[in-house]
Amino acid sequence: MEQLQALRRSAMDWISGNEARLSAFNARIWSHAEPAWREYRSMRDYVEILRAEGFAVEEGSGQMPTAFAASWGDGGPVLASFSEYDAVPGNSQQVVPYKAPREGLHPYAAGHTDPHSVLGTAALTAILAAKAAMQQHGVKGRLKLFGEPAEKVCGSKPIHAAKGYFDDLDAAVVWHPWPANTVTGETHFGAYWSAVISFEAEAPETWVDPSLMPIDASHAIARCPGAVDALCLMYTTTKYTKEAMFPHTGSWTLNEYILGDGGATSDNLPPRFSQIQYSWRSSSLAIQEQIWKVLANNARHVAASTGCRAFVRWVTKTRVGLPNTAMTELTWANLQEVGAPVYPEAALEFGRAIQRNLGLEPMADPFIANVSRLMSPEENEAKLRGGLPPWQMHLSADDYVEYSWHCPTVRLLAARPRLRPPGPGYAYPAWTYNALGGLPEAVDPGMFVAGRTMALTLLDLAAKPGALEAAQAEFRERTGGGIGGSKWVGPLLPADFDPPVDLRWPEYVTTPRGEEWCIPTPHHGTGAGEPL
Repeated sequence: MEQLQALRRSAMDWISGNEARLSAFNARIWSHAEPAWREYRSMRDYVEILRAEGFAVEEGSGQMPTAFAASWGDGGPVLASFSEYDAVPGNSQQVVPYKAPREGLHPYAAGHTDPHSVLGTAALTAILAAKAAMQQHGVKGRLKLFGEPAEKVCGSKPIHAAKGYFDDLDAAVVWHPWPANTVTGETHFGAYWSAVISFEAEAPETWVDPSLMPIDASHAIARCPGAVDALCLMYTTTKYTKEAMFPHTGSWTLNEYILGDGGATSDNLPPRFSQIQYSWRSSSLAIQEQIWKVLANNARHVAASTGCRAFVRWVTKTRVGLPNTAMTELTWANLQEVGAPVYPEAALEFGRAIQRNLGLEPMADPFIANVSRLMSPEENEAKLRGGLPPWQMHLSADDYVEYSWHCPTVRLLAARPRLRPPGPGYAYPAWTYNALGGLPEAVDPGMFVAGRTMALTLLDLAAKPGALEAAQAEFRERTGGGIGGSKWVGPLLPADFDPPVDLRWPEYVTTPRGEEWCIPTPHHGTGAGEPL
């Protein structure tokens, strides 16, 4: 026991001695603001620091250019965590006005809404601290850190899982920034599936018999409706059939995003190509299949009506989360030892400044109470269950769930501040939440609470007698025998899955005019047009 305590102290000392360096690292990742599948600068920074710390790093893991798999050590248990670093494509509701723009970019380009910069840096903190302590005290074990891009479309973890990257893991410790400090209990996140439907007008010349026109008048003949009409009909038809997909007795959502249009703008030519992405979340794989059944039927129907063919390109398919009580209890004990975040005056004053800018009376403590206290897993579970029907065991969606089917997994939640509303019914603009994500004094406290808690849990799993064995015994019980067991759910994507990195995702682009954001800036006076 004395050796374990010395091991834990060494990790905490290492974090204390490296806080400034890791805070600067987080600020750098945040400033990149790279959206899904385009996190080249962020991955470069992670690879650089991990190699400098003695990790072996595979760049482009799982055929994903912005993913990585890093490992250190040999012998003993294989313990993992993951980093994320993607930002969210910005618009006037998601932007970060206080963020200094990158050179040549409009400040309303993109923002880390969660922020994933913090998520990744805390995981990095935990892995590096555990490695330093294990190295100092001669503790055997392998540590793995996965660089997971495209979390906002749950992109990389299902691909890593399908391609075998998680097969040798003994346990995984993961976390997410949250408006509370707690550990997830029985109610884990549900499934997220996403697919891109493409419509292609492959033979528009066959739509009308040209002999029906007595003269050669190509501009007068009726044209094939084409791909843009197919996309519009897909959008409308899905809106009509959405209520028939599944009863809203449980929580499920469906969202869409238009990736590309036909591009035929000046002639009587039918648009030849269009793409629309659908993403849906629910509490079970069976509900996911039902929603997809309706979407696929809609796509076939509108393609036939518009002279097109429909194609599907899967972006992702996640499973649902698998709880592990032993891991929850172990991590909760460590969170209690670390304690809740404490916010410095600079963070509080920043919150007050936002309140003043919005015409509100500034508060002595502008943040909600939950970010400064600990919430037990039981209290958190009760809050979640209070709004769910008894049969629903999963809520929302996140791709961390992929780890939970390969090894015992815990999901820690640590606070990032949210502004306290002045009264019932008041909602702050989204930019206020994002702006706080770029202030080190606001995000560092929760980030280092997470880093310290995860480091302690990793070390317990490596060196505390019986800790890993208890978690693995529960994993085998819940899966009916472990990987391949009677209740185990395997990856939903095939091992030869082609990552969708080539699709037209939002990104920064370099042109002769300089570096720009590929989505037009939606503001008067910047080329978007005059208000109507």
